[in-house]
Amino acid sequence: MGLAEELQEETAEVLARLIRFRTVNPPGDERACQEWLAGYLEDAGLTCELHAAEPERPNLVARLPGGDGPTLGYLSHVDTVLADPQDWSADPWSAEVRDGFLYGRGAVDMKDQTAAEAVALATLARRNVKLNGEVKLISVVDEETGGTLGAQWLTETLPDAARVDYLLNEGAGAVMPYGDRRLYGVCVAEKGTFRFRVRTTGTAAHASVPGLAENALLKLAPAITALGGAKPGFDLTEATHALLEGLGEDPRDPQGALDSVARIEPRLAPILDAALRVTFAPTIVSAGEKINVIPARAELRVDCRVPPGMGIETARRRLGEVLDGDVDVEFTEEVEGNRSPVASPLMDAIRAWVGEHDPGAEAVPTVLPAFTDCRWFRAAFPDCVAYGFFPQRHQTLYETWPLMHAKDERIDVRDLGFAAGFFHDLPGRLL
Repeated sequence: MGLAEELQEETAEVLARLIRFRTVNPPGDERACQEWLAGYLEDAGLTCELHAAEPERPNLVARLPGGDGPTLGYLSHVDTVLADPQDWSADPWSAEVRDGFLYGRGAVDMKDQTAAEAVALATLARRNVKLNGEVKLISVVDEETGGTLGAQWLTETLPDAARVDYLLNEGAGAVMPYGDRRLYGVCVAEKGTFRFRVRTTGTAAHASVPGLAENALLKLAPAITALGGAKPGFDLTEATHALLEGLGEDPRDPQGALDSVARIEPRLAPILDAALRVTFAPTIVSAGEKINVIPARAELRVDCRVPPGMGIETARRRLGEVLDGDVDVEFTEEVEGNRSPVASPLMDAIRAWVGEHDPGAEAVPTVLPAFTDCRWFRAAFPDCVAYGFFPQRHQTLYETWPLMHAKDERIDVRDLGFAAGFFHDLPGRLL
């Protein structure tokens, strides 16, 4: 059995073990999972430490020592969202393998990456590979509810344990077929979150005589429609400029680029559209409490995402383009997006590996519409180059994205070996 086959088989075994630990957050209860992973890595020769803000929720930092060169970090989280077995065709915690796919909660988000990174470093340690720098495997808890006890706590409380020069995490890497091209996204930036409330007021009355009232809910309806269909102006960043160029489009004409992408690959167009501009998603409406009373007050809550490096001013300006009328707006959350440079030795190493292991394929920078634990590392270590990248050659982005947080979450077993090969090879290339 060759190295590629060994990596695939062992990664599938490790992933199955990780999935069988029910680490649904809340409550998380990740200790047993983290202790098993630490034991696996220690048996291979790595040095492991558990650091916990709460006793049952420790973060794991494992080290593969090297020379005085830079430190490479492999980041992942082992907590997951809930899974309802009634919705699944397989037990979410059985790690069943069927038709070449391994099923289970966390198979895509993101115990697959934990397993691939762990097996890669365990293999290097067993072979006593000498590197010019250190590699750290950082497996954290609590990502699904914001990282307060995980990456945030670790980077802020124990920065020496968490400090790295380069970091790889979740956020991209599944191949994106695009016309006759095969593109692998490298997530270099994450959008910010600027959520807000829209309120309207009216006059209450008995619902049997609507003409005596001023219905606040009806006044809110135009705002829901406007925000739901909103297409504000474009706000390009270094990352999206580079992405459009990578797609062969002109960044000076983002609408033309979107139209072109929609013709070539309609599945990519909504993802690209979200990366290029501020987005508004109405998600929660509240108004009256009694069926027979016309409401005097109504409220809409909106999830707003803003390109990285831009703040509340951009959100307000774009909101002004799509919303008018007798409404009151209050921002309730302001978290600016984060980013790393597009050009770096890490990007060069990723591009070279992709080109060698999927001949003709290309790596392109992408922007994540949501956020990951990279934000805590970029904030704590400003010089750290942090990317999201878990390469998948067989299961495409268009197949993977809908499985996150969904029923029948699964990963193509071949991609476990493909990704583990990347994490195995990268330290020798980069360090």
